[in-house]
Amino acid sequence: MNINWSVRSTKVVDKQAEKLSESVILQLRFLFMDLVSKGPAALGWPNYGKLYGKKGSDKRHCHLQKGKPTYVCCWEVIDKKRKIIEVYYVGTHEKAPY
Repeated sequence: MNINWSVRSTKVVDKQAEKLSESVILQLRFLFMDLVSKGPAALGWPNYGKLYGKKGSDKRHCHLQKGKPTYVCCWEVIDKKRKIIEVYYVGTHEKAPY
């Protein structure tokens, strides 16, 4: 039995998303669907990778749209047992928190 992940976004992400183009929003929706059904490893997404920082955190990112500007999405696994992911940034690569 495959139990889906719970994916939530912060209020900051909700505000950031309001400024994105339709094409980037569409990619973000596809990413959310992948995270819900497949979990935090967004294999197949451009430039997907883990972000290294604070010990014990599980942060990851991928590109939503390449070009100038490049748009990225960052998320963190909040609770692996309860399958909770929180998206904490979506926007340009230049302003990404890594």
